[in-house]
Amino acid sequence: MKRRDFLKRVAPMSLLPFAMNGQPIRAYGKLMGAEQEDFTETDNVLVLVQLNGGNDGLNTLIPLDQYTNLTAARPDVIIPENKVLGLEGIDGTGIHPSMHKMRDMYNNGKLHILQSVGYPNQNYSHFRSTDIWMTGSDTDEILESGWIGRYLSEEWPNYPNGFPNENMEDPLAIQIGSVVSQVCQGLAVNMGFAITNPNNYYQLLTGNYPDAPDSWAGKELDYVRTVARQTNEYSLKVKAAAEKATNLSDLYPEGNRLADQLKIVAQLIAGGLKTRVYVVSLGGFDTHANQVDPVDSNETGQHAFLLESVSEAINAFQDDIEKLKVDHRVLGMTFSEFGRRIISNASTGTDHGSSAPLFMFGNKVKAGMTGTNPTIPANATAKDNLEMQTDFRDIYSTILQDWFCLDKTTSDSVLLQDFDKIDLIQDSCNTTSIDQTRKQKAGDAYVSNYPNPFGSQTTIKYYSDGGDVNIVILDTQGKEVYQLVQSTIPKGTHEVLFDASFLPTGTYYCRYQNGFNQQTRSLLKVR
Repeated sequence: MKRRDFLKRVAPMSLLPFAMNGQPIRAYGKLMGAEQEDFTETDNVLVLVQLNGGNDGLNTLIPLDQYTNLTAARPDVIIPENKVLGLEGIDGTGIHPSMHKMRDMYNNGKLHILQSVGYPNQNYSHFRSTDIWMTGSDTDEILESGWIGRYLSEEWPNYPNGFPNENMEDPLAIQIGSVVSQVCQGLAVNMGFAITNPNNYYQLLTGNYPDAPDSWAGKELDYVRTVARQTNEYSLKVKAAAEKATNLSDLYPEGNRLADQLKIVAQLIAGGLKTRVYVVSLGGFDTHANQVDPVDSNETGQHAFLLESVSEAINAFQDDIEKLKVDHRVLGMTFSEFGRRIISNASTGTDHGSSAPLFMFGNKVKAGMTGTNPTIPANATAKDNLEMQTDFRDIYSTILQDWFCLDKTTSDSVLLQDFDKIDLIQDSCNTTSIDQTRKQKAGDAYVSNYPNPFGSQTTIKYYSDGGDVNIVILDTQGKEVYQLVQSTIPKGTHEVLFDASFLPTGTYYCRYQNGFNQQTRSLLKVR
């Protein structure tokens, strides 16, 4: 069994309820002399709200200007026109009556709506479409890493070696739940940390273990012990942050799973964690049957309950972070793997469809709506679907550049393609609280390259502790395209020229391994 596979399988089982997937943590001392990695100086936080199952966009955001055609297409689930909530400044578009809290957020300039978000060549499988949203891949490519994981890998390419440290002492990303999703999977390891409840965590013992045997099994045992010790350090940081802040909003509804998660997120942000990304989720949106309650004119039912849960949870969260005075640092985004079909089915529900509306929230979003109402055919059939207006990766590009303050070249490297950004976010990268010229230590590096981006050649610089060194070049699907170094290398810093003239332009990964030390760096080949 490969070491990476071993850790992925063994580590999570020993870390409940705080779970870290694939976290090989070791403090290595001096690595490449004075060379250190830098990360972008920003205190901005992103909160991702995943709506699992495929949210019905046409009953979430209703095209009132085409209500006659919509009624003919979905008579069994249509929301009564006189119950649809209007949006200030927009004619012909309304929102579900159970979402009055988010309607108010929109009217108050704290919500931006993007119409018909999706991707080309929609895949209608829950699992595959979720993978596409998590990784940012094209429909016909498989990626192991998530877009947030690649972003965090770009900022902290040597993670988890030497983490936590004095400059980044907190988890890079936190998911509220039992496991970390693929969105946080980095180039080599998962960059996230999963928690169930910051006040009820597994307290590891002192860590005073007997010496492990000097064997392969002993080294792996020592390795897992190190993972456990670092997990304890993170759990103590999370607990300390939770104890430092108290939720101030009284709007959180009881019995709302999403609200319970966002309540924790608000508390941790206000408690001072430097964590950049939080992931929360709510399931149940696969509404093939009983989507509405026909006895109540379709105003209530499963979908209405879910939308009300989302609306009340996000509104309470926004109220909380404002009262906690951290709202200027927080941006939120909802997403679902796909929308639903235009027509309803025979079970008072809707089937898997294509694009759907997406909501971004916070005091730093620009108020308004991107896109127009989707077109509803006069005689819609099961083959009809909604055309995409906005590629979801354009939104990712916007977040990376205008919220996390990456330059376009780095953003394109993270997303593996050139995507346009959208005018969604106020000037969050030009505030006096963020000094773009000041960098902080992200940790010591074992491998680097220059120049990057490069044309046909780039120099790979690496450090060896002595012993076998293996450096390979991978494509974005993890396939090895070139063996650069495979030899016994003496201790010290070394360089090797990588001639990539035989490869097409695009993003590649340089994976380095020397004993237990492993790092992966992204390389961008341009024309």
